[in-house]
Amino acid sequence: MVRAWFMDSSTEDQRLPHQLDPPQPVPLDLLKETAGVLHWQIDADNWEQEGLLAQIRKDRGYSYDDTITVSKDQLPNYEQKIKSFFEEHLHSDEEIRFVVDGSGYFDVRDRQDRWIRIECTKGDLIVLPAGMYHRFTLDEKNYIKAMRLFVGEPVWTPINRPADDHVARIEYVKTLA
Repeated sequence: MVRAWFMDSSTEDQRLPHQLDPPQPVPLDLLKETAGVLHWQIDADNWEQEGLLAQIRKDRGYSYDDTITVSKDQLPNYEQKIKSFFEEHLHSDEEIRFVVDGSGYFDVRDRQDRWIRIECTKGDLIVLPAGMYHRFTLDEKNYIKAMRLFVGEPVWTPINRPADDHVARIEYVKTLA
């Protein structure tokens, strides 16, 4: 089940939880309201029969998917990929991930530019809005298998920060007003 919290500013291993002391959780409804992040819980062992993912795909127009496994022994150029995933960036389209197995963290910025860490585990479907600054990292288990969903042909192009003049960023910021 997705959990979120404000992050500390430590430069320790990015795979650690990085919670503040004391922890400051971010309720999921607040994450949706203030940042536009959407979330569903899906039965990862029975998603085809359950039908929820199919309904979400239909409702949101997700017509393409593939699966990525991020682990040292499964992902070519692992170290380079992990480094690029953790560089703060945005996309011109939504970033949609359904965690089929394993776990990891999406870090997103709130309205005050503070980092919020979102823990995603098996069964979580998360949607980050187009134009939202974010980054991804594995947790200490060093493994995630996720279905990537797209509207139309996939576009994986990260646009690294700063990109405040990018049209997707401009549109996203308008939604926060």
